[in-house]
Amino acid sequence: MAGGHRPDEDEEEEAVIGWQEKLFSQFEVDLYQNEAACQSPLDHQYRQEILKLEDSDGRKNRRIFTYTDSDRFTNLEEHCQKMTTTASEMPSFLVERMANVRRRRQDRRGMEGGILKSRIVTWEPSEEFVRNNHVINTPLQTMYIMADLGPYGKLGYKKYEHVLCTLKVDSNGVITVKPDFTGLKGPYRIETEGEKPELWKYTIDNVSSLAQPEEEEREQRVFKDLYGRHKEYLSSLVGTDFETTVPGALRLFVNGEVVSAQGYEYDNLYVHFFVELPTTNWSSPAFQQLSGITQTCATKSLGMDKVAYFSYPFTFEASFLHEDESAGALPEWPVLYCEVHSLDFWQRYRVEGYGAVVLPATPGAHTLRVSTWRPLELGTVAELRRFFIGGSLELEDLSYVRIPGTFKGECLSRFGLRTETTGSVTFRLHCLQQSRAFMESSSLRKRMRSVLDRLEGFSQQSSIHNVLEAFRRARRRMQEARESLPQDLVSPSGAMVR
Repeated sequence: MAGGHRPDEDEEEEAVIGWQEKLFSQFEVDLYQNEAACQSPLDHQYRQEILKLEDSDGRKNRRIFTYTDSDRFTNLEEHCQKMTTTASEMPSFLVERMANVRRRRQDRRGMEGGILKSRIVTWEPSEEFVRNNHVINTPLQTMYIMADLGPYGKLGYKKYEHVLCTLKVDSNGVITVKPDFTGLKGPYRIETEGEKPELWKYTIDNVSSLAQPEEEEREQRVFKDLYGRHKEYLSSLVGTDFETTVPGALRLFVNGEVVSAQGYEYDNLYVHFFVELPTTNWSSPAFQQLSGITQTCATKSLGMDKVAYFSYPFTFEASFLHEDESAGALPEWPVLYCEVHSLDFWQRYRVEGYGAVVLPATPGAHTLRVSTWRPLELGTVAELRRFFIGGSLELEDLSYVRIPGTFKGECLSRFGLRTETTGSVTFRLHCLQQSRAFMESSSLRKRMRSVLDRLEGFSQQSSIHNVLEAFRRARRRMQEARESLPQDLVSPSGAMVR
C-alpha cells in the first residue's frame, strides 16, 4: 500500500497476512494498554499479546491491520450492513432481527443420505423444525484487512479506518474475497476526505504456497464427489417421468394468450379461436382441446380505436412425424383461426371479423397481429337489419378464411364474395419444440434442421402462394370472359373493346 502525498519510505507498507491472523492497529494498542478498558477474556488476551510486542521489537505493521472473526468490529459490521444503496436507509423490523443472527461455525448434524431426494416441502413441520429452519443459518467465518489512513503522525483514530479487503469462508469451503485479487489489473484506489484529501493505492495478491500433488488429488476427489451429489440432486428434482419423443418426431408446445382486439364497429367483443392441424403427419393427444372462446369484454378508447383487452390464456400440444424424406416434400404448419363477435344488450350477436395466421415455426416468444374481414351484404336494408335485430352473413366453414384442408381441387374460387376489412386481434405465443434430433448425431440433426427450415419457410411460401394463386385466378377469369364475348368485340391483340 502506498500513499500519494509523501515520498517518504514509511508511507509504503507491505504485509503478508494469514487466515485469521491478528495484526493490531494503533487504536487497539492504545486501548488495550489500559487494563480498565479490558472487559472480556478476549480483551485481556489481546492486552497480553500487545505487552509482549512492546517488550520485543514492537509492531512491524503501522497502517495495515486486521479484524478477525472474534473481534467486536465483525459483529458491528454485520449489524450495520445495508440492504439498499440509498444513503437514508431505515432498517426494517426484519432487518433488525436478522442482524442479531450471527452466522458462525457451529456443529450441525448432517441430513441422512446427504442429499434431499424427497419431502422437498414439509407439510406438517414440528416446532423444533420451525425453530431450526426459520432463518438462513449458513456457518460463516469473516476476516477484514484494514488500513489506518489518517494523516502522518495522527494514527489511531476510528474515523480514518478503511476496509481494504473482506474474506469469508463458509462451511462448504467456499472462499469469498472482496475485492478480488489484483492480478493483472491496476491497483485499487482510496480517496480520503478532509482538509488535505489524499489518494492511496493498494494491491491484493495471493501468495499462498502451491498445493502438493496429494492435496490436489484430494481436492479433485472432493470436486468430483460434490458434482456427483449435485447431479443426483438435480435428477431427483426432475424425476423419471420426463417424456421423450419417438425418433423422427417433433413435439410442439404452445402457451398462448389472446391479448386484445381493436378497430371493430360494435362494443362487448369476444373471440372464438381454434387451431387446425394439417391432415398429413400431424396429430394431437386425444384429451387435447384445440379451440376456445374468450370472455365478453367491453372496449375502451385508445386514440382513434376502441380496444378490448382479454388477456385470455390457452395452451395446446401437437406432434409432427417426419416420414417423407424427399427434398421436394414441403411439410405444412398448424394454422390459428379466429372469429370475432359482438354482443348487444339483448344478447344478440354479430360477426365482426374472421382471420387466420400460420403459427410461428421457430421457438420463442412471438406477438402476432391478425387482420380480420367479414362478409358484406350490400344494401341499406341489410345494414338496418344488422343494427336493429343483429345477425349477418356468416361463413359456414371457418377454414374458408384460408384454403380449407378438405379442399382437393386446383383452384378455390371466391368470385362474388364481397368482404369488408374490419379490425385486428393480437395474440402472444410462447412456442417450445422438443425432438430427439436436437441431441442426436450430427447427420440426424442436419436432416431435422432441413425439415425445420422448410417448416419455417412454409408461412412465407404460403403467403406468396396465395398472391400467385390470386393472380392466376384473375387471369383465368379474364381469359374466360374474352372467350365468351363475340369475336367482333375482341381486338386482334386479345384485348376487349368497349
